[in-house]
Amino acid sequence: MKKTYKIEVDCANCAAKMEEAARKTEGVASAVVNFMALKMIVEFQEGADPKKVMPLVLANCKKVEDDCEIMF
Repeated sequence: MKKTYKIEVDCANCAAKMEEAARKTEGVASAVVNFMALKMIVEFQEGADPKKVMPLVLANCKKVEDDCEIMF
């Protein structure tokens, strides 16, 4: 399953860090951040619950970019 989320991030480098952190989160099959559109597309692993995975994605993203935000 793929879902698109609105994000807030200050720069393209920070967006790249968010993308990498999201990809490393358990339950995420792939993640792509579009800095220009301020969106993150997340593909979840089979059987993963997006409502449980996204708080983990946000926590991992905040480790690399503490002022980022993901609206879910």
